[in-house]
Amino acid sequence: MFEKLEALPPDAILRLIVEHRNDPRERKVDLGVGVYRDEMGRTPILDTVKKAERRLLEAQQTKAYLGSGGDPLFNKAIQTMMFGTAASESGRLVTLQTPGGSGSLRVAAALLLRAKPKVTVWASDPTWANHVPLLVGAGIKLEKYPYYEPESKAIRFAEMIAALEALSPGDVVLLHGCCHNPTGVDLDREQWREVAAVIASRQLLPFVDIAYQGFADGLEEDAYPLRLLFEQSPEMIVSGSCSKNFGLYRDRVGCLSVVSEDAAGSATVQSQAYNIVRTMYSMPPDHGGAVVAGILNDEVLRAEWLTELAAMRGRLKETRALLCASLRDHAPDRDFSHLERAKGMFSFLGLSSNQVQQLKSDFGVYMVDSSRINVAGITRDNVDYLAASIAAVL
Repeated sequence: MFEKLEALPPDAILRLIVEHRNDPRERKVDLGVGVYRDEMGRTPILDTVKKAERRLLEAQQTKAYLGSGGDPLFNKAIQTMMFGTAASESGRLVTLQTPGGSGSLRVAAALLLRAKPKVTVWASDPTWANHVPLLVGAGIKLEKYPYYEPESKAIRFAEMIAALEALSPGDVVLLHGCCHNPTGVDLDREQWREVAAVIASRQLLPFVDIAYQGFADGLEEDAYPLRLLFEQSPEMIVSGSCSKNFGLYRDRVGCLSVVSEDAAGSATVQSQAYNIVRTMYSMPPDHGGAVVAGILNDEVLRAEWLTELAAMRGRLKETRALLCASLRDHAPDRDFSHLERAKGMFSFLGLSSNQVQQLKSDFGVYMVDSSRINVAGITRDNVDYLAASIAAVL
C-alpha cells in the first residue's frame, strides 16, 4: 500500500531550521522559525510558568482524562481574558481547550462544515501559511480578500472593505486579531469599527485567529477587536493560542470560543464541538492548560505574568527600532520604516526570493522566500551584521 505514496517536500520553515543548524559558519542568523527569543537567542520558560508548574506538581492528585472540552478553569479564565467578564457571563459563549491554536482551527473548520457544508472562508492576502493546509485540508473552500500592499507596505483598506461588502450572507471572514502574520501590519481601531460594521450589515461570520494577544499593544488593548465583534455580531468564532504569550510552545495550549445568539444556541454548538473533538483527538492534553489556569486565577501570579508579557512585547518593539536604525546607516537610500510601525514578531523585509537566497548563501542569514522575518531572532550582537548583509544584497 505505502509504495504508492510519493514523498513530499519538507515544510519550508522546518527545512530552514535544519539548514541553519547544519551551517558551520560562526556568524549566522535565524529569522525563520516563529518562536519568541530573548536577547541571548533563547526561548525561555517564563518564571510564572515555573512557579505555576511547581504548585501544580505539588497539588495535582490525578492524571485522569479531562473530557472533550478540557479544563473548565482554563476555559473560563481564557474566555474572560479574551472577551471580558460581561461577555463571559452572557451565556452566548462556549470555550473549549484545544491542542494549540492549530487544533482550534481544525475543530472550527469541522464545526463550520457541519453547519454549512459548502461554506466559503475568506482569508487575508497574505495570511499565515498554515491556514491553507489546516482549513483546506479539512474540506473548507478558502478564498482571499485584499489586505497588504508590498509597495506601500500598508493595508489595502479600501479594497478590503469593497471585497467584504461584496461577500454573500453566511460567508466567513478570517481575521487576525493582532500581530498579523506574516506582515505585522494591523488594522487600527477605526478600521476595526468599519470592518465590524460591514460584517454585521452583510450578515457575515467573523472568524478571528488571535495567536499573539499581548504582543501588540497590551493584553486588554489587543482584545479590542474580539469585544467589538462580540457586541456587533450575533455569531462568531475565535481561535486562540498560549504558545507565545505564555511561552508554552511544546505544551500545545490553545482554545476555541464560539459565540451564538443565545444560550440555547451555545448549548447546541457545545454538543457538536464536543462530538467533533471526540472523533478527532478525544480530549486535549492537561498540563499546559492547567498551568495557564493557575496563572490567570491567581492575582499575584497574573500580575507577575503581565510584567513578563510586557517585557517580551517591549523587546520586540525595541528590536524593530534597532533594526531600522541600523538599516538607515547601512542602506540610507531604502525606506524600512514599516518595520518599526509593524507589531508582533513578524514583518516582510520586501526582498526578492533571489535576494533571500543570496543572504543565506553569502551571509548565513536565514528567512523564508517571501522575506518574512521573525524579529525575535535579532539581537544587539547581530543587528549590525544583519543590516550590513541586507544592504549588500539590495
